[in-house]
Order: sequence, then C-alpha cells, then structure tokens
Amino acid sequence: MTDPKVAGTKLLDPSEFSSAMTSIAERSQRLVSDFITRQATDPTIASLDPLNIGNAFLEMTTRIISDPAKIVEAQVSLWQDYAALWQNTTLRMMGQKTEPVAAPDAGDRRFKDQMWNDNEVFDYIKQSYLLSARWMQNVVRGVEGLDERSAKKVDFYTRQFVDAMSPSNFVMTNPEVLRATVESGGENLLKGLDNLLGDLERGKGNLAIRMTDYDAFRVGENIAVTPGKVVFQNDLMQLIQYTPTTPSTFETPLLVVPPWINKYYILDLRPKNSFLKWAVDQGHTVFVISWVNPDESLGGKTFGDYMHEGPLAALDVIEQITGQRQANIVGYCLGGTLTVCTLAWMAAKGDDRIVSATLLATMTDFKEPGELGIFIDEEQLVSLEARMSQTGFLDGRDMATTFNMLRANDLIWSFVVNNYLLGKDPFPFDLLYWNSDSTRMPAAMHSFYLRKMYQENKLIEPGGIEVDGTPIDLGAIKTPIYMLSTREDHIAPWQSTFSLTRHVSGPIRFVLSASGHIAGVVNPPVANKYNYWVNAKKAKTPETWLAGASETAGSWWTDWQSWVAKNAGPQVAVRQPGEGPLPVIEDAPGSYVTVKAV
Repeated sequence: MTDPKVAGTKLLDPSEFSSAMTSIAERSQRLVSDFITRQATDPTIASLDPLNIGNAFLEMTTRIISDPAKIVEAQVSLWQDYAALWQNTTLRMMGQKTEPVAAPDAGDRRFKDQMWNDNEVFDYIKQSYLLSARWMQNVVRGVEGLDERSAKKVDFYTRQFVDAMSPSNFVMTNPEVLRATVESGGENLLKGLDNLLGDLERGKGNLAIRMTDYDAFRVGENIAVTPGKVVFQNDLMQLIQYTPTTPSTFETPLLVVPPWINKYYILDLRPKNSFLKWAVDQGHTVFVISWVNPDESLGGKTFGDYMHEGPLAALDVIEQITGQRQANIVGYCLGGTLTVCTLAWMAAKGDDRIVSATLLATMTDFKEPGELGIFIDEEQLVSLEARMSQTGFLDGRDMATTFNMLRANDLIWSFVVNNYLLGKDPFPFDLLYWNSDSTRMPAAMHSFYLRKMYQENKLIEPGGIEVDGTPIDLGAIKTPIYMLSTREDHIAPWQSTFSLTRHVSGPIRFVLSASGHIAGVVNPPVANKYNYWVNAKKAKTPETWLAGASETAGSWWTDWQSWVAKNAGPQVAVRQPGEGPLPVIEDAPGSYVTVKAV
C-alpha cells in the first residue's frame, strides 16, 4: 500500500470522493426542488424587500451623488491609504519592519491565526479589507440629510455587507482554511459541504446554522436540572416551584418572570451558573414561570393575557401554596417589561401584592432601542403582520436571525468558517444550545408590543398604553426596584434602560454590570468574573450616573441578595413542592419548555 500522506498532505480516496459527491448531488437536487415548490405555494412570502432596505439605500445614493466633491475627497483618502499599504508591504518584503496602516479591533477574532500577521501576502489582504471596510462605513456614515432611521438602517446593513465580505470567510483568502485543505487533502471542504447541506435540510431549505452540538444537551438531564415541581399550568405558562436546599426560608416568596422570546432556562443552564439554584441556596422559596411555545391556536393571545395568565395568575397560586399574599418578583428582558406593566396595572387597581421588583436588562423607554430599532418601521411591521396573520405567530427562526445579525461575526460568520470551510463540528456549549432553542411569538401580542412600545414608545407616557382596558402610568409605581443593566448590551442598551429611574415614584437601585445582555446577567459569584457599578445618588443622565459610580469586582448577585433580603421577611419553615393544596403536575423543568419551534 502506498502511504496516502505526501509532504504533510493527504490524498483523497477516489471512491470515497465519488461516493460523497454523488450523495451531495442527490441531496442538493432534493433541496432545490423542495425550495422551488415552497416558493410557489408559501403564502407567507412577502415582497422582495420586506426589510425596506432598498428605499434607505436609494435615498443615501441620491444624496451621495448630489455632492461629487465629497466623493472625490473620499476616493483620494482611500487611494492614499492604499499607497501607504503598498509601500509598507514592499518594505516588509524587503525585510524591514513597518507599522500597520489598518489593524483589527482587539476583540476581532477573525484574524487570530498568526499567518495573518506573519505572512506579507495575508497581512496585505487583511489590511486591504480593513481599509476598504473602514472607508465604506465612513462614507455612508458621512452622508448628510438622511433621516435618523434611514441613516441607522444604511449603516447597519453596510456593516452586514462588510462583515460578509471579510477575507476570513473565503477559502482562498483564509490561511487557516488553506492549511486545513492542504493537510486534509480537501476533506475539510467535503465535510463542510456535508455540514451545509445538513443545516439546509434541518431548516427545511432555510440555512439553520448549527452553533453547538445539539446531541450533547437534554433539557432536564444536563441543563435545566434544578430540582422542583410544576405546581400549576394554564394556556400560557407552567409554574415551577423549586425544592428548598436550606433549613429555613424567607417568609416572602420569590417569583421569576423570564422573557418568552427565549426559554426560561437561561437562568438555569447548569448548577454552577444557575441563578435559580443560587436563589434557592440563599434561602428563597423560588417560583419561575415557564412560558408555552405558542402555536396558531394561541395567535389571539394579547399582552394583557400574558399579564393575567402569567405573573398575576402566579401570584394567586403562590398565595394558595405558601399562604403568603405578597411576593418579591424578578423580571428579565421582555419579562421585565411585562413586570413593569404589571406593577403599573396593579397600582391603578390598588393591588399591593408585590413587595419589591427586580428588573434585569429591561427596556421601558424605547426611544433609543439600539440596533433592534432598525427592524421596526411601518413597512416592516406591515410585512411582519401579514406573515403572522397566515400562521398566528412569528416563527422563532425569524427572531433568532434578527438577534444573530446584531453580532454577525460571532453568531454567523464564525460558524460559517468553522462548520463549512474548516469542516469542523461546533463545540458543545450550553448557552448556544439555549440560543438555538427558539420560541414563537403570538401574533396579537407581538404586534401590540412592537407597535405600542418599539414604534410609538407609548409605555413611558402616562396613560399611553392600556393593558386589559386599564390605562397605566409608570409614575404610579411606588414599589422598591432593583434595576440591573449591562454595559455592553446590544438588545437593551443601558443608557435607554436608565430612563426608568426618572419615571417611577418609588425608590430604585440602579446597578450596571460589565459584559452583555446574557453574560452580564448570568454571572455567578463563583466565577469571579466581570464587575459592576453602583451609585446611590440620583442622576439625570446615565453619563452623570456612571461618572459618580463606584466599581466593585465580581458578581452583582451578592449585591442583589443583600438588597432583596431586606424585603423578604423573617425566616420560616421551608415549603416543599406539593405540600400545599395544589397537586404536583410533573417534575421540573416541565413539558412546556421541551416544545420546539422547528
């Protein structure tokens, strides 16, 4: 037998290659046929431009060409940068050291392979791309006269294009991929093509990029494993009560309201980073809402239904089980927005059952919603509502795609390179498994949420929103609030979340955590990561608040525990799930959380 490895490379077996290509051809033909059939019959397919990108770019182009002097100025600047790059590359090839004309950001992992720096050719490719990307983004950002919404949309989609064109995303311009191709004799590309077809098949013609090893995780087996029981359920949620781990418990129970954009177990991934388990270990009687993954039968559920069948129903059940009329509440993201609306609605009704409220990465003022606002204008909402009217819900994949686009290099292109170009399987990662476990959104609720809050920003107006026929006013909220925001949040920008401190009437402790929407919240003390800022003094602006804030190393969880303990009452005997008048339905994490959107 001849050794298949020659000079560090591997030669593909011709029979294996032929078999692989035959399989690929058959699968590709089936996928194309299915795609064409679906395009012809799918009533949810809207216009060719459902995101309304074309009008924004047309307006930008019109304004650019109306000022030819600026075009010339931008071109001259680009030529000068390229001339400097040519000169530096020539000097490098002659053995001289030079400073880069353009360098990637410190956190840019696309160019982590050493060859991007050590090899003059790849260094030139890298810098050429960075120069062109910087030039293109500066040009569109410098266009005068664009309305703010169009300017943000142009900037966002220009960045999407720039990210897609990175040389790291192509075989012939990525040194790591070229090296893997040579060393494996091209097996990486065959495996990558197989991965690509597998993702297309799994997404039924849509590219559903596999971000982690889905077979490595099982909800209720190695994630979402905090012991407890489902003690109540209705159309929209199951209520889980957790098994105590302390000899006594705080008198006042704790209700956690997670977002229903994703599943609740972001707060219960693994025992070592589970906020829910940690709260139980601190002596709280913890209940959590596990939202249903709705289908077309729940398309008419409203925001008011989520309030009545969510936190309000949970408070009734908690009183039946524990005998305690009042509870502390924690709301996360959209669950936090619902919590604020519930507080305002209860204030209007004279209902004082919530002793304190904790809001995690929660938006209430949507004037500056970050890049999510790019996806919400009248044209896009009309298109979205037309699609939802056909199904009764927003497909979970649509939400996942939107959030992934906000961090395209990390959540899209890094997996394109790893899975399709390098031909590797994604690494098992519980957070990315949760991120891929998407949920649907009922049509009526989602339309109300996007229009009244994101588009019209009515929540901060007294009486601007009615929930179940009752006008609500955030200024009527006197409940003590602990508000945790995260400094690098791309979903709920902390400067926007800070606005709530100016609208409520009760005491509020605003805390800012390092990192982002997930990592800044799910940050257990044992990890000893990140830090947080606090400032007991009131401030009119977030910038003023931060300037006077003090920084503390470690997790905000311990700070929160000190705060909430003051509102939790004395220690009493523990409450075991099932001891109350309501029978146990099933073990945690329950059945609602296991329903898949696709």
